[in-house]
Amino acid sequence: MAIQHDSLFARLFAFAGSYRILLVLSWLLSGVSSVLSLGPFLCLWFVIRDLLNVLPDFTQAAEIVRFGWLAVGFALASIAFYFAALLCSHLAAFRVEKNMRQAAMHTLVNLPLGYFTANASGKLRKIIDDNAGLTHAFLAHQLPDLSGAVIMPLAILAVFLVFDWRLGLVCLVPSLFSLFFLRQMMGGTSAAAMNSYMSALEEMNTAAVEYVRGIPVVKTFQQTVYSFKNFHAAITSYWRFASAFALSCRVPLVGFMMTINAPSLLLIPAGLLLILAAPDYKSFLLDLIFYMLFVPVCATMMGKIMYVGESVMAAKEAVGRIYAITQAKTLPAGSRAGARKDTGIWFENVTFTYPGNPQPAVAQVSFTIPPGKTYALVGASGGGKTTLASLVPRFWDVDEGSVKIGGIDVREFPEADLMRQIAFVFQNTRLFKASLLDNIRAANPEASREAALRAAQLAQCDDILAKLPQAIDTVVGTGGVYLSGGEQQRIALARAILKDAPIIVLDEATAFADPENEYQIQQALKHLTQGKTVLMIAHRLSTVKNVDCIVVMQKGAIVEQGAHDQLLQQQGVYAGMWREYQTAIAWKVGRMAEHA
Repeated sequence: MAIQHDSLFARLFAFAGSYRILLVLSWLLSGVSSVLSLGPFLCLWFVIRDLLNVLPDFTQAAEIVRFGWLAVGFALASIAFYFAALLCSHLAAFRVEKNMRQAAMHTLVNLPLGYFTANASGKLRKIIDDNAGLTHAFLAHQLPDLSGAVIMPLAILAVFLVFDWRLGLVCLVPSLFSLFFLRQMMGGTSAAAMNSYMSALEEMNTAAVEYVRGIPVVKTFQQTVYSFKNFHAAITSYWRFASAFALSCRVPLVGFMMTINAPSLLLIPAGLLLILAAPDYKSFLLDLIFYMLFVPVCATMMGKIMYVGESVMAAKEAVGRIYAITQAKTLPAGSRAGARKDTGIWFENVTFTYPGNPQPAVAQVSFTIPPGKTYALVGASGGGKTTLASLVPRFWDVDEGSVKIGGIDVREFPEADLMRQIAFVFQNTRLFKASLLDNIRAANPEASREAALRAAQLAQCDDILAKLPQAIDTVVGTGGVYLSGGEQQRIALARAILKDAPIIVLDEATAFADPENEYQIQQALKHLTQGKTVLMIAHRLSTVKNVDCIVVMQKGAIVEQGAHDQLLQQQGVYAGMWREYQTAIAWKVGRMAEHA
């Protein structure tokens, strides 16, 4: 859905599609309802006029019954038109909400995976779910009221000036002052405040999701919410902002409430002064009664304008954030369809900088992985290892240089063709809340049950399936069925084995495994990587001793590369890392011996 408009209503109309006519109809019907709602007050004034004209013989007031029925008719007609307006607005709101969610999700599934590194799942859920719901509420309820907030002041202005312009001014002047206070509450800084409010909510929601996911760690180490500094900081930041904004509105809100209710206090003294000079005190008294009846309508109208104005700001911010997702740039798809026989990987003068970062994560990196060979990236955290690996499956696109497969730039492949050639095993495994069979077949939905079982066997998952109540058909995450980190990693490896891609990218596949799981994962990796082109990220140097080549990264550049023995002989960075690793292992073994 192409939406290129900047204003709130232009974007809402674009999201509404063919249902935009219902938005216009809702607006018109609500406006008619607002005008009709004034009818009962006018009829009541005519009733009072007739009673005053026939005092003291009320039996002569023959028009009372007719005006009474007219008041009922106006009230029922106003309700009917407002009901029709709400019906139209709700139908349009449901369609807009659906289209907003659909447009956002359609964009998300086409965005590179690097986008989700910069935008946490909690933040995206908040933007799509809550903001679409807020927009629905605005269209369904506040949009009809917005029509009334526009039309009612014009109608009331006309009514006030028709009967007695002096009393009308007594009612209107405080209303003008109330607009001044309303402007202070919802002026130029309010849009920025609403932006900060939405951002604070998103940050708190993201931190809350991370905290809930980390509750097992909190309980294990007997910590409190303060141990999750991001969550605590997000709550504190939101509280400070909300408190400061609420306090900043004290004076204008008090002024607003006083001025919208001031006409009720001013009319009586003004009426006493003006009635002395009135040529017909009966007629003037009748007009004064009319204004006394109408003043509460004016106060209600101003209150509605305040709440509708706040809703417009919130809706504008909500729609703008969903719109920002729909405008996120997808990576341009190439046209080189078909798999490549040559699965070698070339990094040629690759430079890449993450959005918002001043320094490149990798700069001028060049090396080649021949087909069927295994290369390992090692180095300190922040050296650029994960960045380089993520450029192969196009989680991001390079800023300079190129990444090639079989001599063809990865940017020239259609996304589906590129993904078919690469199996990526993440450090943090994600399993769906589905059966293990479905989790394994996520890499190849057309695969048979037998093929999935074979992949599970090769991934050393037999002991996992044996202990589960329904074996491979067991649903993960329900009925107390949960897998350890190492077990989840083996399921992920089964998924990669079933995919049978010619290129494997491993992001420290044994990072969170215990010794038993690590051994089984290593056995699974042998089946996964046999005859494949492999690029692996490693922190445990023992896992890379036998690879074809080790590439040592430091501050986004290659400082050394070669086989394990060659690098040790050079007595460079890798040799130092190896000595430190051996020292750490010796220390760990010594500690275990002491406690034995």
